[in-house]
Amino acid sequence: MLMGEFNHTIDTKGRVIIPSKFRESLGDAFVVTKGLDGCLFGYPIDEWKKIEEKFRSIPLTTKDARKFSRFFFAGAADLELDKQGRILLPQVLREYASLTKDIVVVGVLNRIEIWDKDKWNENNSYDDMDEIAEHMAELGLGI
Repeated sequence: MLMGEFNHTIDTKGRVIIPSKFRESLGDAFVVTKGLDGCLFGYPIDEWKKIEEKFRSIPLTTKDARKFSRFFFAGAADLELDKQGRILLPQVLREYASLTKDIVVVGVLNRIEIWDKDKWNENNSYDDMDEIAEHMAELGLGI
């Protein structure tokens, strides 16, 4: 399971250090794609294959499914860690997530998320956690 929050920087060439804590779960190669809320999602290859299979079963006649598939798969990139534990993010992904310097890499169960630090802080205030927890309990995810 991937969990934790790490602050890093992205260099001028677009390279990002993947926290050592995540490298074993992700492997030497993994997939990064456009995520929700303006961040990037990174999946180990085995998790990516599960997602692919789910999307293969969705009928092409569903407009939302076609649109989301394009969003999710067209921007995806197979990336490999270099000897320093870095990945080189394609320009299109850096632009989508507004990654320029300070970033946050977080583990969220089966994926990592890569955020611009300012965007992370804006989108992840926890003022409404009590209300969200109630909704989660309705889904059977109470803690």
